[in-house]
Amino acid sequence: MKNSTKNSAILGAAFLMATSAVGPGFLTQTATFTEKLGASFGFVILVSILMDIGVQINVWRVIAVSKMKAQEIANLVMPGMGYVLAGLIIMGGLAFNIGNIGGAGLGVQSIFGIDPIIGALVSGVIAVGIFLSKEAGSLVDKFTQFMGFVLITLIIYVVFNTNPPFGEAVARTVVPEKIDAMAIVTLVGGTVGGYITFSGAHRLLDAGITGKENLSVVSKSSIQGILAASVIRVFLFLACLGVVTSGVAMMKDNPALTPFVHGIGDTGRIIFGMVIWAASITSVIGCAYTSVSFLTNFHAGIAKNSRYFIIGFIAISTLIFATIGRPAQVLVLVGTLNGLVLPIALVVILLAAYRKNIIGDYKHPVWMAGFGWIVAVAMSILSVMTIYKYLAG
Repeated sequence: MKNSTKNSAILGAAFLMATSAVGPGFLTQTATFTEKLGASFGFVILVSILMDIGVQINVWRVIAVSKMKAQEIANLVMPGMGYVLAGLIIMGGLAFNIGNIGGAGLGVQSIFGIDPIIGALVSGVIAVGIFLSKEAGSLVDKFTQFMGFVLITLIIYVVFNTNPPFGEAVARTVVPEKIDAMAIVTLVGGTVGGYITFSGAHRLLDAGITGKENLSVVSKSSIQGILAASVIRVFLFLACLGVVTSGVAMMKDNPALTPFVHGIGDTGRIIFGMVIWAASITSVIGCAYTSVSFLTNFHAGIAKNSRYFIIGFIAISTLIFATIGRPAQVLVLVGTLNGLVLPIALVVILLAAYRKNIIGDYKHPVWMAGFGWIVAVAMSILSVMTIYKYLAG
């Protein structure tokens, strides 16, 4: 593999993971929790970043050194677990992809003022077009990188038009006035939960960047992915904080739009449309790519024709949104399940890290595994607390 191709795949995997995380839900969550917690939300973001790194660095390294996809690893750790994991990932992926397609439709509506259903259909066609190419892998890498840079640039522009209190944000990130367990679970689950946990690692696997000799670049790429998503989260948080501290209430029907309109005026709707479209379309691509990657080992025909299955996945998501709309109840249920999928998936990977029939003579760093177990236990406890709170209230 040429160095330029390899470097593109490494960066592409990082941005596939990052832009998969940054969907319409990501934007809404950030605005909602900023209004609820104010500058203290910075602490939640910091904790979630550390937990995200603990998840991804373990997952990516074990997958790379084993040269197997997550479902194969899971079946070796516990017979049948790979099928359970694949089922959870695909079910969640389909439900969230319907929401991602809806977000893309709303983005087109904000930019051009057309019906969001039409916008969703057009967006679906664009996503399908990428996978019709025989160079789909390379196109995915380049497209997600470009859209990632667009997202960061536009949100930074908005930040400096909302004048957030940077000093207070830094202070409360270190010494928060209030801490919200549900916010931590939501952020970690939304950034590295469900299919996102494996998106970048599976992309590197498909690109052939595996084995102990590539572990340093695999680790680097995993952290780059988290940092890219986190940069977007931090700047969006600052933009929202500028609105909150000025006394302006977030729009109830679309809180993430508020800082764009407040900071830039009517033009802000167009920029918001560009942001949510870029966030949504890249999430559609990442979700479809990763969800189908969980099927490729179950039948040779799926592996051979994976891009057509990806196209079908996108087409089904688009048609469901266009005909039925966003299934809110399903999304809530799957969102809750994602809080549990992450610790289950992480525990499987951590157990695999010390199975010679999976990782051979590779020695997984004890500190890294310890970091992973802390995250797995913490997320399990926080998820149970969140679900109990949700059911009780």
